[in-house]
Amino acid sequence: MQIWDCQTAEKRSAAIAQALAAVKRGEVICLPTDTVYGIGADPFNATAVNALLTAKSRTRQKPSPVLVANIEQALELVADFPDPARALAAAFWPGALTMIFSARPTLGWDLGETHGTVALRMPNHPFTLALLEKTGPLAVTSANKSGNPPALRVETAQEQLGEAISLYLDGGKSPGGTASTIVSFSDTAPQLHILRAGAIPAATLAEVTQMEVAE
Repeated sequence: MQIWDCQTAEKRSAAIAQALAAVKRGEVICLPTDTVYGIGADPFNATAVNALLTAKSRTRQKPSPVLVANIEQALELVADFPDPARALAAAFWPGALTMIFSARPTLGWDLGETHGTVALRMPNHPFTLALLEKTGPLAVTSANKSGNPPALRVETAQEQLGEAISLYLDGGKSPGGTASTIVSFSDTAPQLHILRAGAIPAATLAEVTQMEVAE
């Protein structure tokens, strides 16, 4: 288990290199985001995904969302990225918006019981975006044992997860705040399906997409 400071520009390159190496080895890392600390792993490595779920004491019935660095990474993962989703991505990515899509059937990954979908978010955190540029998309869930409050500091994550995480990236105190709004585009319904109310109001989403919000 290692802790790497990534709070200053001169330390970030070394931290990214260490994190990239750990991800390539199939290990689970702890990373800062724009909300709370998360733990992440290579979504294409089944052993790594299982280690991620085990570290959190989470079952396969609650698969992890996937963080991306840019729209190009997102497009590689989904079967279709409809125009309303593109409008939301242009308006709110990076930021507190998670969108669920039908996953590209040729991915060959196993994130758990996803029922053929994938939840994507682009975090509004400069270090994490730079890391995702190097690692590619990462399966990421909050850095806490299931049922416990999420970690706003790397020390809190370490207390809960310990040796299950090979590398902790210390980005200082996370801002916390309101959880991301979750919108589903996994079917072809003409209405906007909001699965979780969050930081972005439904009325704002409806205005950007020019869609009615499903009841």
